[in-house]
Amino acid sequence: MQTTGVLAWVRKEQFLGLSILTTIAFYGFGDSMFSGLSSLYRLAVVFFWLFAVVLGSALAVVRHAEHLAVRLGEPYGTLILTLCVTSIEVVSITAIMLHGANNPTLARDTLFAVTMIVLNGMVGLSLLLGGWRYREQYYNLQGANTYLGVIIPLGVLSLVLPNFVSAPAGDPMLSMPQKIFVATVSLGLYVAFLALQSSRHRMYFAVQGDVAAAGHDEVEGSSGSPMSLHVTLLVIYMALVVYLAEKLAPPVDYVVETMGKPAALAGLVMAVLVATPEIIGAVRAAGTNNLQRSMNIFLGSVLSTIGLTIPAIIVISELTQHPVRLGLEHTDLLLFVLTLVLCTVTFSSGRTNVLQGGVHLILFLAYLFLIFEG
Repeated sequence: MQTTGVLAWVRKEQFLGLSILTTIAFYGFGDSMFSGLSSLYRLAVVFFWLFAVVLGSALAVVRHAEHLAVRLGEPYGTLILTLCVTSIEVVSITAIMLHGANNPTLARDTLFAVTMIVLNGMVGLSLLLGGWRYREQYYNLQGANTYLGVIIPLGVLSLVLPNFVSAPAGDPMLSMPQKIFVATVSLGLYVAFLALQSSRHRMYFAVQGDVAAAGHDEVEGSSGSPMSLHVTLLVIYMALVVYLAEKLAPPVDYVVETMGKPAALAGLVMAVLVATPEIIGAVRAAGTNNLQRSMNIFLGSVLSTIGLTIPAIIVISELTQHPVRLGLEHTDLLLFVLTLVLCTVTFSSGRTNVLQGGVHLILFLAYLFLIFEG
């Protein structure tokens, strides 16, 4: 790279310095920072500092993943993006699950929160913005049906079925054979989907026409940066996210366990960290009339979240002897089923409009309201 290229790179990656300094600070002085969380001021400063840096690092991961995505094309680009985000999710859940008092519903609450944020918040905002600008937007109907054809059974088997199976001695947790079944089916369906997406029916998910041209221009605009640089920075940012997510656990646990706030808040915090980078990508794509790209992001995100996170969390819970409870209950169960039904209706015609976006956003607001009033 030339000198001007190096200076431009340094300016673009300024956040890397902040992430490294934060990591050093919490590595050297973490105990003293966490010792005074009873002070609301210190709790707020530590939480928002860590949350902002983890979120910024996660956004940087997605930015470099998107560079790779543009060069590799669909569906491999979206796959890289979703795998990176899912890795962040698993690490964040594990960090909080293993810290402090055990919260057996954390993984379930996070998965549910991600689903509601993505399938209602992200979808609603994308369709509302796209419909407002372009009246109607179009996508590949076979691709949407393929996504939903896997998401619906995965979601029901992982988050609904556990409420209707009987574990030994009336234990609400899944038995070992049931855990093995759920983990194997989740991972197996996801792998089968990837095989179809990347080979036999790749065109179901391909971005066509103007989107491809836009992607080509984006590649040309970033041609001065080699792929190896993006890979290296992606790995570095991921490592920082892994470490700082573990440090985010004490303030989150303090809010839930000591201050008595709803346990679902911990899942919501993790979900916001996971979903925000993809929300930006999906909404930006819908705003430029690239709904196929947007759909690949939000439906691929939910699919990878359920298909990969469930097996990973089950394995981690067994290795660490931290039990997990997967079945949704009461209003959460109703909202989850309603969301799956609504997505089936929304993505049934090959085109979308502003009203569909508004309905999804209303369901998302209902989810937020019921966290505190459910």
